[in-house]
Formats: sequence, C-alpha cells, structure tokens
Amino acid sequence: MKNTLAAITLALCLIPATSFARDDIGNYSVTDALSTEQANNKLGTDISFYFGDQVYGEPQQQFGEFSTSKKTNAFNKSDLEACHWVFLSAMITLKERAIKEGGNAVIEIKSNYKNNLTSSNDTFQCGAGTFVAGVALTGKVVKL
Repeated sequence: MKNTLAAITLALCLIPATSFARDDIGNYSVTDALSTEQANNKLGTDISFYFGDQVYGEPQQQFGEFSTSKKTNAFNKSDLEACHWVFLSAMITLKERAIKEGGNAVIEIKSNYKNNLTSSNDTFQCGAGTFVAGVALTGKVVKL
C-alpha cells in the first residue's frame, strides 16, 4: 500500500512539470548555420541550396518537391546550438534526396514547422523545447 501511495504521489508531482513544457519557435540565420565547419563537411559543394526566392538559373529538369522533418536532443544545449544541429540534419536529408533523384540543387527551400509554411532567404524556423528541438523544411529538387 505504501508503494502504491508513493507512486501516485510521484505521478501527481510530475503532472505540473509536463504542463510547463517549452516549445519556443524562433527564426535562426541560414548563413550562420551553414557557415559551420560541420555544415561544410557534411553538405559539401555537389548540391546547391536556394532559400525562399533567392535567384537561381533556369532548371533543366525538375524532380518534385520534398519535405523533411527532423528532431534532435536539446537537453543541456542552447536553443541556438540545438537548432543549428537539427537544421543541418534536415539539410543533409534534402541533399541526399537531391542526389537520389539525380538533381544538383534544391530550390525554394521553406520552413514548414508545425505545418506553418514560411519562406525566407535568410532565416529558418526551429521549435526548441526543454528536451527536443525540431526543424521541418520543404524544397524542390532540380537540375540546373
């Protein structure tokens, strides 16, 4: 009986903690995130990326629009660090999709966090919580 009472008490203490869970959506610099050594090493130069309405050449071939939604452990990381990390993960997924489809660029990349499509040449959206950070992107794979 004492163990049951202790378990119920513990469960009741944890309920308020979950109601205060954080999910802050912020805008972060694409340039800053892509200028890290990790981004340079992982993304390379084989695939070009164009955000929002950045100018690019006329596509010779289009392969379709593709989406990615990534999450990462944000525990004990700053929002900036977690968001840069998960953004890189999403970008790697877009790169891999471009290679798989036979493209050499991903154009019109937009944020789509929680199905809220936003377009920017300079920023991406990231949701940062106490334990998890997430980035969702969409982009069109083409051959320029």
